[in-house]
Amino acid sequence: MSTQVQALVVGAGVSGLTTAYALRKAGVSALVVEACPRPGGVIQSVQREGFLIECGPQSFSGNASVTAVCNDLGILDQRLVADSKAPRFILIDGKLQNVPMGPGILFSPLFAGGTRFAILRDLLGSSRAPEPDESIADFIRRKFSATLLERLVGPFTSGIYAGDPEKLSLRAAFPMLHEAETAKGSILRGIFPVLKARKAKRGNAPREKATLQTFRDGNETLIRALAKNLGDRLALNSEVTAIHPLEGSREPAAPRFRVVVRTARGEETIEAERLVLANSPAGAARVLAPLHSEFETQLGSVEYAAIAVVSLGYRKSDVGHNLAGFGFLIPRSSGLHALGSVWNSSLFPGRAPEGYALLTSFVGGATNAQMVQKSPEELPSLLHGELSPILSIRQQPIFSNVTVWPRALPQYNLGHTARLAKLEQLRGSFPGLHFAGNYLNGPAIGTCVEHALKLADEIRVSFAN
Repeated sequence: MSTQVQALVVGAGVSGLTTAYALRKAGVSALVVEACPRPGGVIQSVQREGFLIECGPQSFSGNASVTAVCNDLGILDQRLVADSKAPRFILIDGKLQNVPMGPGILFSPLFAGGTRFAILRDLLGSSRAPEPDESIADFIRRKFSATLLERLVGPFTSGIYAGDPEKLSLRAAFPMLHEAETAKGSILRGIFPVLKARKAKRGNAPREKATLQTFRDGNETLIRALAKNLGDRLALNSEVTAIHPLEGSREPAAPRFRVVVRTARGEETIEAERLVLANSPAGAARVLAPLHSEFETQLGSVEYAAIAVVSLGYRKSDVGHNLAGFGFLIPRSSGLHALGSVWNSSLFPGRAPEGYALLTSFVGGATNAQMVQKSPEELPSLLHGELSPILSIRQQPIFSNVTVWPRALPQYNLGHTARLAKLEQLRGSFPGLHFAGNYLNGPAIGTCVEHALKLADEIRVSFAN
């Protein structure tokens, strides 16, 4: 069986689904194929015993792109927004310390006097970032202090990437900080010109203040709505096994790729004028390697961190802490296995039955990868043991849920920027080939949606020209 489409999207995570949705909205015929039996990747919401469990990301930071997509899909009224003033905590010496937002953080116990002096030095002085790349840890020690790295930046990095700050690239993971120092020799003096330049580049595009969000029925609401919008243009249990460029087909309206897909019905062939690989880098590397060995070299070297997501339900009367806030992050120097804990039932309604609390913690990541090898029976007990003294929990949990993601979050490690530049150069040799995914512009859901919309618009323009 052979099919011909204008655009074929491989991978039905949020990036692939959003790209296809935007293409179809623009009048481009698009088809999505996904090897797994369900769409959404690590975005998965489950109802169990009265608890609403997020098996992957616990929420997302909204932006104008997400809002526009939700509005168009008719799910904007289902959105829940967390209190922006909800406190965030970090565990310091066994106690939870509030992390103030804004300038007030300078006066927090998290900052020693040496760190405050380093901030003043940055404001008044000038420095130059080393070439070609620098880790987040080296940057913070060079510009500020080891204390800031241990107490704030390290846990913050774990919260976003589950990564190792000694390996993560500042330029790739937090490009604005690198741009600020490059522009002005100072983070504090340079950040405002960088923000101004980005605003000018954005032009009249709408800008929305980032707020922590989810939906009444969980994050997967967005995935379900996108999948419903695509209808029969989303094919699950359909694995791409080969990609063949079609020679001499560089005209705008001619098929450029022949893609072989294995389905329950057997092997099928799809001819596409544009091909978007929104699957994992490893999956893309496997099918692109016959086209050019460098695809496998660059894509295959993108590392991922494994994470176990452990949700525990308690009677509120058994928890001594008031759980008023977002949750807390844990420095690696604490000796605990958990990376942090989110207080779901404090952030959003409907996460736990009346009189109960739902807490979700994370173990593993780049700095403690072996933890995900523990059994689903061991992890709840281990996490309960670590949380109990911190939150004054007096009884065992009455509910638990464990989800292990062997490839949860991409690691923007040293050399990542150069890797993506090489990938873009390779892509230029195959007109009509595009990439989408959380390893490109950032792992956040909102960032993936924003990048997918831009990619779809780029493809739309290519057809118009």
